[in-house]
Amino acid sequence: MSEFNTRRYVVIGAGAVGGALAAQLVPAGHSVVLVARGEHGDRIATEGLTVRRPTGDEVVKVPVVSGPGELSLHTGDVLLLAVKTQDAEAAIADWAWRAVLDDTGTPRGPAAALLPIVTFQNGIATEDLALRRFERVYGATIAVAASYLSPGEIVSPSLDPAAVVWVGRYPGGSDPLQKEVVADLNASGIAAFSVDDIRAQKAAKLLGNLAANGTGLLEGPDDLRERARALLRDEAIEVLAAAGVPLPPGEKLDFHGIEFRVQQVEGHIGGRLSTWQSFARGASSEIDYLNGEIVLLARRHGHAAPLNRRLQELLGAAYLSDQRTLTALLSAAGA
Repeated sequence: MSEFNTRRYVVIGAGAVGGALAAQLVPAGHSVVLVARGEHGDRIATEGLTVRRPTGDEVVKVPVVSGPGELSLHTGDVLLLAVKTQDAEAAIADWAWRAVLDDTGTPRGPAAALLPIVTFQNGIATEDLALRRFERVYGATIAVAASYLSPGEIVSPSLDPAAVVWVGRYPGGSDPLQKEVVADLNASGIAAFSVDDIRAQKAAKLLGNLAANGTGLLEGPDDLRERARALLRDEAIEVLAAAGVPLPPGEKLDFHGIEFRVQQVEGHIGGRLSTWQSFARGASSEIDYLNGEIVLLARRHGHAAPLNRRLQELLGAAYLSDQRTLTALLSAAGA
């Protein structure tokens, strides 16, 4: 088999998720190209990706490009989309129409027609964005405790497994490729499962994200935080049901008995989720695709989602930064 037909993972985005994927796939012997921009990409290209683990720091050497213009796509490539949801549309459009070459260097067609794309975003919006262009779309739900705060490094505080992933053909079903990707992930220290109902798995992850991510940025006591999270989740379940969005049994992800443990990493403060990390880096947040997704569905189906709407507003409007409290969230929604 030529190198053009050998599976190569093109990891688009080198933040917490993309960095964690590369950090597992590369040492396991898989061919990987990491797409990373700016100082983060420059440091990885020259020094390698520093992975801070409970067992100490590791450096993973991986080829880096800043975008599709620097990479010739091959017929064996699999695109792993690991940017945040708010950046997914631009990334999908950027990669979809790039030429895919065969082993003679001849373009066979665009990536959208020939290559599979696996979407790792939180929320339930990205898969349709990808399906608008790509013929083969696979949704991936990932439970990972990784953090990206400093250029050139990520923190990966979980071992055996480093992450848990559910992969399925979108909008439903399964095929041999997704099972091969799942096998590669399992062989790389990531617990992965092939599923037929990826829409339900993505919705279950959304419930956790919309309850936990944004409230982590609000000031207030833990008892109010737990109350807010429960109410946000309950409100979202009602809206998802009204919209006909499926959820797995128990409205939770099935870890199949795997104990996913988050351990201490020296000098790292754990428990800060992806939305907190975005705010800490001064980057855009995905709140419009977490709580905002529930607001969108509620408006489409004639329901109210006051708690999710208020949280989206508090975190989206810079002028409300001095009102980012749990009390403001709960009182505004009459809760």
